[in-house]
Amino acid sequence: MHEYTAAHRTLPFGTRVRVTNLRNGRQTLVRINDRGPFVSGRDIDLSYQAAQDLRMIGTGVEKVELEIIPG
Repeated sequence: MHEYTAAHRTLPFGTRVRVTNLRNGRQTLVRINDRGPFVSGRDIDLSYQAAQDLRMIGTGVEKVELEIIPG
């Protein structure tokens, strides 16, 4: 919950991803450590800490851009 982690259906565990909130331009880095989300139309499920950094706690769902970080 307080780590910079996320769930994704297909990305390998340990993949680092830069997530950009397209509404406000805020970015954060997360590490994939779980599977999901299993809701149609959603690509990633962020930890509370990552969602808080992106200022999406109140809205819960935002359009985001995902960028895989090599390494």
